[in-house]
Amino acid sequence: MNEIIFEVREDETDGGYVATALGHAIATQGDTVEELRAMVRDAVHCHFGDGVPGAMPQIIRLHFVRDEALAV
Repeated sequence: MNEIIFEVREDETDGGYVATALGHAIATQGDTVEELRAMVRDAVHCHFGDGVPGAMPQIIRLHFVRDEALAV
């Protein structure tokens, strides 16, 4: 595996961002995008450094998802 993808959503309740890995049991959060990036890197290193089968991903992709509701 060369890359891992995280779905990132804004936390509407508490503010900040929540990132969840697709296909892996990894989730983290941060108050800013910069903090989130650091937290995601740390979470990936912790997850794959704990003896989980497979190689450490070389690329981390953050896919930002934004929901918007419009009044009719």
